[in-house]
Amino acid sequence: MQRIEEILSSVVPDTNDTFLLERALRTRGFSCVAGLDEVGRGPLAGPVVAACVVLPPQCDSSLYLDSKKLSHNRRCLLAGTLSEIGALMSVGIVSIATIDRINILQASLLAMKRAVENLASTTLPSPDFLLIDGKFKIPMDTPQLTLIKGESKSASIAAASILAKVTRDALMVDLATCFPQYNLAQNKGYPTQEHRKAIEKYGPAPCHRKTFKGVREFV
Repeated sequence: MQRIEEILSSVVPDTNDTFLLERALRTRGFSCVAGLDEVGRGPLAGPVVAACVVLPPQCDSSLYLDSKKLSHNRRCLLAGTLSEIGALMSVGIVSIATIDRINILQASLLAMKRAVENLASTTLPSPDFLLIDGKFKIPMDTPQLTLIKGESKSASIAAASILAKVTRDALMVDLATCFPQYNLAQNKGYPTQEHRKAIEKYGPAPCHRKTFKGVREFV
C-alpha cells in the first residue's frame, strides 16, 4: 500500500485533467476506483451525508467539479447525469443522535464507510480503491488515498461531493416542513445569523445537534 501511495504522490495534479489519479490506479490493476466525500460537518442541524461514486472510464470527467463552486440547479443536473452515464453510486447517512454521541469527525468517517458498504452490497465488482477527500482515512481494509481539497484533484471525489450535497439538501428541505421556524430549507442547518437567532428564540428542536456550540447553550 505504501508503494502505491508513493507512486501516486508523484502524479502531478492537472487542473485540466481531474481523472489522472483514477487512470493511474487502473493501470496498476484497480478496476473499481471510487471517490468519496461528505457534506454536513459544519451545520447545527441535520445529519451528515457521504457519497461514494465510481465514474465510468470513458465519461466526460471534466463536468464534475467541487460542489461548492456550482449552483444548486447545476448540482442537481449533474447528480442526475450520474445515472445516465452508468456511474456506480451510493450514499451513507449518519443521524444527529450518532453525531452527538461519537463527534462529527467520527460521524463523517462513518458516513463514508457506510456509503462504501452500501455500494459494495449492490454492485459487482465492489470498490477496490478509495480516493477520499480530506486527510483522514476511513476504518476499512480497502486500499485508500486521502487528498486535501480532493474535489479539485479527482473527478470521482467531485462527483461524490455533488451527490452528497444534493442528497443532504433534499433531506434538509424535508426537515424544514417539520420545523418551519428555523428556515432549514434555506440555510440547510448551517449557522447563519437567522438560524442562530431562531435557536435562541425557540430553543433547539430534535433536528439540532445538541453538542454543537450555538445549540448546547440553549439545551
